[in-house]
Amino acid sequence: MAQIKPFKGIRPNPKYVQRVASLPYDVYSEKEAREIVARNPMSFMKIVRPETGFPRNVDPYSDKVYERARKLIDDNISKGIFTVDTEDCYYIYREIMNGRSQTGLVACFAVDDYLNNVIKKHEHTRKEKEEDRTRHIDVCAAQTGLVFLAFKDEFGARAIMEQVTHHEPLYEFVSIDNVMQLVWKVDDPDKVDKITKAFSKVESYYIADGHHRAASAATVCKKRRVLRPDYTGDEEFNYFMAVAFPHTELNILPYYRVVSDLNGLSPKLFLELVSKKFYIKKIHRTISLRERKGGIFQPRHKGEFAMYLGGRWFRLQAKPEIQSNDAVDGLDVMILQKNILDPILGIKDPRTNKRIDFVGGIRGMTELERRCKTDMKVAFALYPTSMEELFRVTDEGKVMPPKSTWFEPKLQSGLFIHKLES
Repeated sequence: MAQIKPFKGIRPNPKYVQRVASLPYDVYSEKEAREIVARNPMSFMKIVRPETGFPRNVDPYSDKVYERARKLIDDNISKGIFTVDTEDCYYIYREIMNGRSQTGLVACFAVDDYLNNVIKKHEHTRKEKEEDRTRHIDVCAAQTGLVFLAFKDEFGARAIMEQVTHHEPLYEFVSIDNVMQLVWKVDDPDKVDKITKAFSKVESYYIADGHHRAASAATVCKKRRVLRPDYTGDEEFNYFMAVAFPHTELNILPYYRVVSDLNGLSPKLFLELVSKKFYIKKIHRTISLRERKGGIFQPRHKGEFAMYLGGRWFRLQAKPEIQSNDAVDGLDVMILQKNILDPILGIKDPRTNKRIDFVGGIRGMTELERRCKTDMKVAFALYPTSMEELFRVTDEGKVMPPKSTWFEPKLQSGLFIHKLES
C-alpha cells in the first residue's frame, strides 16, 4: 500500500492566485515563457523557468539561474504574495473544463514507494530534463511542480473528497487556459486522519504526467540521505508533492505526430509503402472546419489513423496482421512507429530524432494542417490511448513509447510548493 501524508503548503495569497498560477514549465518554449513573464511579472513561470529573469544569452543551467528561483520564492513569501500554512494540510484540487470535472487529492507521497514501484511509471525520462528539475529542487530546497497521479477508483475516493468540499473553496478562479480552478484546504485533524486512512487502501498509483518531476525528487532524496546518514524517513525530502485523481475522471487526448520529410521518397511511393500495412481511403477535399478541429474526422477507434499529406487527408486502417494483443505493441502509437515512422520514414528513436515533432491533441486537426503548410511534410492523428491501456502497460512493468498520452486539462503550477527543509 502507498504511504501519503499532509504537508505545510506554501501557496499564493488568494488575492494574487489568478496572477501567480501558470501552466507547467515544459508546456512552453523559452520564447513563450519570456513573453508570459514580461506580460505578467507575478507569474509562477519566473520561478519554474528562472532563466526568464536573465538576458537571452544566459546559460539556463548555470548556478545563478537556479539560485534566482530560490530567491524569488523567499521574496514572494516576504512580500505576502505567498503564504505558508502553519499546520499539516491536505488540499482538494478540482478542475472543470467544458463542463467536465476532475477532482484529486494534493498530498505528499513517499519516495520509497516510487523507488519500489508502488508508484508506477509508464515512460522513460530524458537525462537533461531530469537533471534540470533535480537542480531546481535541490537549490530551491522545494518542489514547485505537482506530479500527476492516477489510481483505480475502487474504494469510493470521490465520495470521500466530496465530503470535504461542501464549504467555500480556498481558491476559485479561471486559469489562463480557460479552465475553472478550485482548491479546498483540509486542516481539521479528524478529516485529515479520515483521508489518510481511506487513501492508505490504494495499492498502486500510476504517474500520468510528471515523470521527470518524480524522478528528480527521488534523486534529491537519495542525495540528501547520503549527506544525512542518520535520517529517520520522516524528513520532508523523503516525500514528493503530487495530486492523485481517480482514473474514472481523467481525460486522455491523442498525441499527434508530424514529420519534416518523407525520407527521400516521393508521395506516390510513400503511399504505396504505407498501403502494404494499412488500408487507405482519401477524405473529400471539402471537409468542414468542425470536422478538422476535432469532430467526426478524428480517428474513431483503435487501429484507425488520419494522415495529412500533400494538402489531402487520408484515413488509414491498420491491417489485421500488424495489430497485436501485446500491452505495448498493441498501442496505436506503437503500430504507427513500427510500421510507418521507423521502416518507411527512418525515425528509429522518436525521443531524439530531430525530424519528428509532437502536437498535443488539444490543438486539433487544423494545427496539423498548419504545420504541414509551414515546416512539416506529413502528419498523423491517432485514436487516444485509454487509461486501461496505461494501467496494463505499467502493471506488466513495461513502458510506453514517448508522447503516448496527453492529459487535459493541465495542472496549474504555483498553487502549491512543498518545502524540503525549514
